[in-house]
Amino acid sequence: MQNNIALLVVDVQRGFTPGGNLAVANADQIIPNINQLGQHFKHIILTQDWHPDNHISFADNHPGKAAYDSIQLDYGTQVLWPKHCVQGTLDAELHPDLNLPQAQLIIRKGFHEQIDSYSAFMEADRKTMTGLAGYLRERGIDTVFVVGIATDFCVAWTAIDACKLGFKTYVIADATKGIDLNGSLQHAWQDMLSHGVKRIYVKDIVQTV
Repeated sequence: MQNNIALLVVDVQRGFTPGGNLAVANADQIIPNINQLGQHFKHIILTQDWHPDNHISFADNHPGKAAYDSIQLDYGTQVLWPKHCVQGTLDAELHPDLNLPQAQLIIRKGFHEQIDSYSAFMEADRKTMTGLAGYLRERGIDTVFVVGIATDFCVAWTAIDACKLGFKTYVIADATKGIDLNGSLQHAWQDMLSHGVKRIYVKDIVQTV
């Protein structure tokens, strides 16, 4: 419950859980762990994918392309996704089993038509900030614990950016779930650990806090 620590809950939305438009297998199974963790944090921030219908990352918006193809944009390689988490739709809603009424902030990301956004801190052009870093610093928070969906995309990008921005960063492995596209989960963990992210588990928080 320390004042300098925050729990970042990444994209626990209908769209990324079973029945959603970009469902991650069994992703709903981590929600009880996240709810349990929430009882041990004074500061909780949620993120929410929030795309316009014409978003550049949607395969449907690129004739002749299929989901999971890649294209080149000004900021680099972009994976094309099934249309998901469109603003104001059921698919974009936070999962109904997520029970964190004490959360103080929701960061919406991916709402710029021409830029995708995985990280809670910075969009995929690596220039457009979400404002989260400033929010945390103004509140005296220097340590973040990251959970949510998907481990190998939005969770990993968030954790790595947190480290780069000077926050002490932990990912709670059994409160995340990965897509694991062509080995992406193992690569993401290697990348996170090489940047200084610490991997821990729910029991490390629940037993010691």
